[in-house]
Amino acid sequence: MASLQKIRNHGALLIAIVGLAMLAFILGDFLNSGSSFFNRSRENVGVIEGQKIHYTEYEAAKDQLTEVYKIESGRTDFDEDTYAQIRNQVWNMYVMDYTLRAQAEKIGMEITPDELTELCVGENVHQIIRGRRAFAGEDGQFSREAVKGLISAINNESDDAEQNANLKQAKDYWLYWEKAVRISYMQEKYTALLQHLLKANSLDAEFAFNGRQNGVAVDYVMKPYYAVADSLVKVSDGDIKKLYNQHKEQYKQTPNRAIKYIAFDIVPSEDDFKAAETMMNNLKDEFKTTDDISLVVNTNSDIMYDGRDYSEESVPAQFKEFAFRKDAKAGDCTDILFENNTYSMARIMQAGYSMPDSVELKAIVEDGEDQELGWFKAADLPKNIAEPALKGKRGERFTVAIGMGEQTYEIMEIGKPTPKVKLAILAREVTPSSKTYSVIYNNAKQFVVNNNNAEALEAAAQEAGMTVVPQYNLTATTDKVGQLKSSRPIVRWAFEAKEGAVSDVFECGQQFIVAALTEVNDGEYRPLEAVRAELMYEATNNAKAAYLKKELKGIESLEAAAEKLGQPVQHIERVALGDSRFGNAGMEPAVIGKAIAQGENALSEPIQGNMGVYVVKTGAANNAAETFVVETEKAQLASRYAYLPYQAMQLLEDKAEVDDNRANFQ
Repeated sequence: MASLQKIRNHGALLIAIVGLAMLAFILGDFLNSGSSFFNRSRENVGVIEGQKIHYTEYEAAKDQLTEVYKIESGRTDFDEDTYAQIRNQVWNMYVMDYTLRAQAEKIGMEITPDELTELCVGENVHQIIRGRRAFAGEDGQFSREAVKGLISAINNESDDAEQNANLKQAKDYWLYWEKAVRISYMQEKYTALLQHLLKANSLDAEFAFNGRQNGVAVDYVMKPYYAVADSLVKVSDGDIKKLYNQHKEQYKQTPNRAIKYIAFDIVPSEDDFKAAETMMNNLKDEFKTTDDISLVVNTNSDIMYDGRDYSEESVPAQFKEFAFRKDAKAGDCTDILFENNTYSMARIMQAGYSMPDSVELKAIVEDGEDQELGWFKAADLPKNIAEPALKGKRGERFTVAIGMGEQTYEIMEIGKPTPKVKLAILAREVTPSSKTYSVIYNNAKQFVVNNNNAEALEAAAQEAGMTVVPQYNLTATTDKVGQLKSSRPIVRWAFEAKEGAVSDVFECGQQFIVAALTEVNDGEYRPLEAVRAELMYEATNNAKAAYLKKELKGIESLEAAAEKLGQPVQHIERVALGDSRFGNAGMEPAVIGKAIAQGENALSEPIQGNMGVYVVKTGAANNAAETFVVETEKAQLASRYAYLPYQAMQLLEDKAEVDDNRANFQ
């Protein structure tokens, strides 16, 4: 009872404590929920025109395009450049898709399901579909029935797991190209709309015609800027800053980094060469005499022995003369040869026979249409197909195991027999041993320890006679540094390190790389110092123009200007507003415009041009004698406008609201 009374006495305090505990529980749950929300946002690869692209969606799109590449190329292995191309192609497709959708929604434009069906399987199939080899018939031409057959097949299911996997690959292939058609046609509709809007009217036509026809004869004097000594003018920091502000929009940038790097080549040591030579000498006698050549070669050689038949074209060049000499016979061996860092020797297993080099095959399809496959060389076929195909006769059929099934082929034609030889090759390329690898790595590591800032690294490298390679404008999504293999980690490091830092050792293919971060550019615009040189050139020319104008002040004749500038008077028979060049002086639109504007028989004030300062004296009108045909002029203007819709598409993508976070996932 006493305990109960104590609880009653402290009731208000307990309620407060329980309330705080419940609040903490609720807040904790909210924060955990919020944390999940924020984690989800961090899983977005990017946002394009308000459309979020989740990491799993992006990965699925990459996998889909990878399957497309496999089917289109017939390959399953790709290098890092191809994978980078796939990533960028997927991203660019997202940008184009969502950018077009945003514009289409504003103007009520869409691609209906019926339109898409017509584009894919209708009477006028889109070129994207027509261009796929997978949809070609027996004659090699596009087949609408092949498309319909694929669509029908991918909508079925099978009890066989392997067949289902193949159907999924085919479905991914089709859906990718269907999406590509939709995006491409949306772009075509949008550009067609712009082309319809960008039309010349009669006033445009007349203005363009007059700009070409109405001209005037011109005499002029020009002094180029390079002919004025730099010492005669002064350029202040204020002049540079003023130009920088005027041109600032030209200097917009994506955050980027600049690095310098040195390379330590991972190459074999002298001990590695000796070890490889010793191994070959130890195997030489056994290689020449063994009855189990497959065991000796396939255990020790870089070139496996599979009983292949070499022709004079396919045999390694260093063994051609040996293998195809007149008295060549089984059992003959070469000495140990050394070429291109490889020790090798060859033994003839069979000689003096001939076989065809090529064969034309047809695949026999049960309950379907047989497929002519074309001509194949022996080296292009798997051994289990090549042997029966090249040893058979025209019209014969043979069956081979493929995966979990079988395939029957018919020999349609066989090439002319040519001399062959069976050759066993024992080859060992000299590669860096683990010890050599460690020595080179430790040397690179020690170089980092001894030179731990960018300035010290460059100085030490130059002293050691090493090449210091600069690399500029690395963005967060740059796939690799120059041509360095597997160098994406260097880019990631550059965006995490501080300016002046030196990296750890990176392994990039057959090189160890050490990099120094020399520039960090995170501003919206390139800094003034980065563009000072080009601004100085322009500011100096501006100062020289002002200097020359001052020198010419009060000049009342072209001859006086020529004498003052020390330059000759030059003549142009005819200058018109539509001209792109001012005689031999080059692109000078300001000079052309002012010459036409001042009319006949007039002397200009000094004119600042691109290449120098001009004084122009116009003569009599010199008009062309063409006849104005309004439709002709409109057609010419239309051809000039033709590129504008496509330029507008590029501008839409450039101006789209894009938040690219791919660097966080690469």
